[in-house]
Amino acid sequence: MTDTIRNRIREIIAEQAMLDVEQVTDDATPADLGIDSLGLVDSIFALEEEFDITIPFNANEPEKSEFDISSIGQIISAVEKLVAAKA
Repeated sequence: MTDTIRNRIREIIAEQAMLDVEQVTDDATPADLGIDSLGLVDSIFALEEEFDITIPFNANEPEKSEFDISSIGQIISAVEKLVAAKA
C-alpha cells in the first residue's frame, strides 16, 4: 500500500507541475519542480481529495506543523502518516 501511496503522490505532483512523473524525485523541492505557492496549494487540495485526509493549514510553516513540505520525500512521508492515522 505504501508504494501505491508514494506512486500516486508523485503522479499528482507531476500532474500539477506539468512534468513527467520520473522528474518527481524524493529530494526535489516544490521550487525545484517549478511549483509556486498557488501550485502547492492546488497540489495539497488534490492530495487531500485523493486520500481523504486533511493537511494542516500551516504546513508551510515547519516550526508550527508536523506536515513538512520542504521536499517531495517529506511530503510523501507526511501523507503516509496521515493516511495511516486515518486507518
